[in-house]
Amino acid sequence: MSHRLDLFLKRVFDVLVSMLGLVVLAPVFLIIAIIIKVTSPGPVFYRGVRSGLHGMKFRVFKFRTMVRDAELRGGPSTGLDDPRVTSFGRLLRKTKIDELPNLINVLIGQMSLVGPRPEVPKYTSLYEGDEKLILTVRPGITDLSSIRYIDLASHLGSEDVDDNFEKYILPEKNRLRVEYVMTRSFSRDLAILFRTLMQLLVRDKKNHG
Repeated sequence: MSHRLDLFLKRVFDVLVSMLGLVVLAPVFLIIAIIIKVTSPGPVFYRGVRSGLHGMKFRVFKFRTMVRDAELRGGPSTGLDDPRVTSFGRLLRKTKIDELPNLINVLIGQMSLVGPRPEVPKYTSLYEGDEKLILTVRPGITDLSSIRYIDLASHLGSEDVDDNFEKYILPEKNRLRVEYVMTRSFSRDLAILFRTLMQLLVRDKKNHG
């Protein structure tokens, strides 16, 4: 399959799945929005700035899981028992439901279903060598690093989380992101989506087992 056809299929798939997902999940989104507004003052969505394709900055759509102005009360990483996370936000994070509004970013072309998870400009500005390849593709909702660190907070612990992320997690996440860019294909994207769904299901069973 040619690279151009591969990209075309990827974009068509992104648009169709994101449109279908937003329509089907609309009632769920409404219920979640109401709970967020009732249980915590502040907006429904978190609109943090991220680096996208070619380093262009955009605002991500996520359900807000932290207190208002959380970025002013701590760093970009969230470890275990972070006091900024709301009680309902913990549930959303545990199930990854907080990331479903990323489908809006996918639909408007800022993200893809599969691709390197978008990082804050603070970290992408430090990319060097092969790491710069990460910004040559659209960021995604899931990728190889998302599968590896599906429970990122447990890897970060509860102390020095930003330092732990920068020293131990970020280099490995970037290595996996580069690996994705260098080996990407539409069929590989489908495989990553399947692996992500399976891992979420297994994780959910463990949490309720």
